[in-house]
Amino acid sequence: MKRVVVGLSGGVDSSVAAYLLQQQGYEVIGLFMKNWHDDSVTISNECPWLEDSNDALLVAEKLGIPFQTVDLSEQYQEKIVDYMFSEYEKGRTPNPDVLCNREIKFDVFMKIALSLGADFVATGHYCRKGEIEVEGNKVYQLLAGVDDNKDQSYFLCQLSQEQLSKSLFPIGELTKPEVREIAAQIELVTAEKKDSQGLCFIGKVRLPEFLQQKLQPKEGLIIQIDKNDPVYAYEMQDELTVEEQLLFASRRLPYTPKMGKIMAKHQGAHYFTVGQRKGLNVGGTTDPLFVIATDVETNTIYTGLSSSHPGLFKSALFIEKSEVHWIREDLVLANGETMNVMARIRYRQPLQKAILYQFESGMYISFEEPQSAITEGQFAAWYLNDELIGSGVIS
Repeated sequence: MKRVVVGLSGGVDSSVAAYLLQQQGYEVIGLFMKNWHDDSVTISNECPWLEDSNDALLVAEKLGIPFQTVDLSEQYQEKIVDYMFSEYEKGRTPNPDVLCNREIKFDVFMKIALSLGADFVATGHYCRKGEIEVEGNKVYQLLAGVDDNKDQSYFLCQLSQEQLSKSLFPIGELTKPEVREIAAQIELVTAEKKDSQGLCFIGKVRLPEFLQQKLQPKEGLIIQIDKNDPVYAYEMQDELTVEEQLLFASRRLPYTPKMGKIMAKHQGAHYFTVGQRKGLNVGGTTDPLFVIATDVETNTIYTGLSSSHPGLFKSALFIEKSEVHWIREDLVLANGETMNVMARIRYRQPLQKAILYQFESGMYISFEEPQSAITEGQFAAWYLNDELIGSGVIS
């Protein structure tokens, strides 16, 4: 009997994952990760870890499996929270869920599981694992979940072959309604429980308040840029190399406060992200205002009217060499090589047709259709059919 440690989160997905593994004949152990202590910044009772750990315990008791809680709050603070603060400070928007999987669940947590003699770690993610042979070597695949509506492969886009080799995703072949049905049939306490929202393991957080612990509020201007501003009337030069054209298409536009009109004041550019509409507190415009750029150096937020404003759209993005990550190491591009892929720049975004271009400096992703709100610090992930093969931090 192979031993599997399941990360029981107190939700329905991981509960059913544990049950299915038990049905398949594995020896199952349930572990709950406690990653957070500070209740002052969570929106109370939305996702308190106490209630979750209690639900996880009840599920373990129902299934008759050993259960314990591990406190990873120190590592979480260091690897996730501190990283978030430093990214926001630089004016970037990090994705803590992707990092949490790479640094906590499939690293720190996995090492604890393996020290307990586990052969595998399992989670309640909606994705699948495949195995193929390439030139005589076993290669692991990260495949999208069968439920298009819930596919969570994107959140695992930073995993390595080593991490995948030790991972199991028992509910990847199921849809959410099927998972709930199984939980109801075996009378699990989590069967009807709402999905948790918000940061991985922290729950719903008031982001500005969360960030204000480290990043001081600082008054600055909200500027509105007209959609007909000359900054958008650029022509691509014919004699540019492919790399120069991509650099041009992915560049930050050179906004200055003089280019637009002052709409209001804000309490800190680092609290805002490209594409954001809520929280600007500017009234009286014909259409909603969207953040099209932030500048933490001058503490300025640039906005545009409506979701079709040209400042929101770009046809390419860049990933620095050190940030390019391939799950499928056998598919790595050499300098000068290209690859046709499907890509997404955020969770739940429908996959977009794109081309990868690898250069000495890093990788460009060029999209067939211009993309709205490409955001620095977020992860772009690329797929071949339903297999996620690589990802990188948008720079």
